[in-house]
Amino acid sequence: MEFIAQLLPFIFLIAIMYFIIIRPQQQQAKKHQAMIDALAKGDKIVTNGGLIAEIKKVEENFFSVKLSDNDAVFKLVKDAVARKYEDEA
Repeated sequence: MEFIAQLLPFIFLIAIMYFIIIRPQQQQAKKHQAMIDALAKGDKIVTNGGLIAEIKKVEENFFSVKLSDNDAVFKLVKDAVARKYEDEA
């Protein structure tokens, strides 16, 4: 019984860490993955580097994106997408 009483504070701290740190990060990662899965041709995105690009083609692990008005198209790893760009105009 004394052994369980000594472990109880540690179990309580682990539970607090789970609900304050780990669980919110997992939920945020799921939301981000759902956002990436929902992106389609024509959507504008912001990369982790801060570039705004338009999706031209969706592939399995990459997006083909256009950064400016010229015809250059680049491949971007899906993990490099920070968020979907919403025009504020």
